[in-house]
Amino acid sequence: MEVIHKIGRRKTAVARVYIKEGSGNITVNKKDLNTYFTTGTLQYKVNQPLAMTSNEGNFDINVNVYGGGITGQAEAVRLAISRAMCELNEENRGILKPEGLLTRDPRMVERKKYGQKKARKKFQFSKR
Repeated sequence: MEVIHKIGRRKTAVARVYIKEGSGNITVNKKDLNTYFTTGTLQYKVNQPLAMTSNEGNFDINVNVYGGGITGQAEAVRLAISRAMCELNEENRGILKPEGLLTRDPRMVERKKYGQKKARKKFQFSKR
């Protein structure tokens, strides 16, 4: 099996994932998964597509991720791994799609507008 390369995005985070057959090592930005994503919730998010398709321990995954915060990065990695699992086996699509793991979440921070305090908040209005 050759290396599979997929990209996942969430907010401003971009994750590039390279998957090849191996013993189940996940490396994120040249660090181990558990040292990069310290909380159990984030580790669960990254492992979710592997657990659902019962591929834990079958692949070595190398991830380059940048931009955004730690949660956005974890969700970007999850999307990229989900896309790679679908390329490996088309039957995985039926498992991952109902859970929403193949959907790109389009919610991003709205830009600040001029003449306003924030994106939607206005400066205080004084009648007199």
